[in-house]
Amino acid sequence: MTIIDPPGLARPRGYSHGVAASGRLLFVAGQIGWNKNAEIVSGRFIDQFDQALANVLAVVTAAGGMPEAIGRLTIYVVDKSEYLAAQREIGQRYRARMGSHYPAMTLVEVKSLLAAGAKIEIEATAVIANP
Repeated sequence: MTIIDPPGLARPRGYSHGVAASGRLLFVAGQIGWNKNAEIVSGRFIDQFDQALANVLAVVTAAGGMPEAIGRLTIYVVDKSEYLAAQREIGQRYRARMGSHYPAMTLVEVKSLLAAGAKIEIEATAVIANP
């Protein structure tokens, strides 16, 4: 993949403006902060973020990819202020799982999510190298 950050745009912090890639496309369904028993791991936003990201990475890994295969993340939150308040810890948890790979990202505040108690949902598009 090649990161595309044109000089005419503001310098991105924690994401990339664009990512060019070639290979097999993997579309990862929205993942929330629940475990294999479909139970929300915690009422805490940061714990749900960490689990949702882990779930995304589990799908990418099962398809033969690594975190660096992710070209785009869309993050849906029910409370943007809760996300902003946790930014420092989100960055720590993000880097622990993704390293210094920053795909194109979008954050969207929504009224609610399908699962009761879910505070965050993350979907992804990854490019897995052809076998």
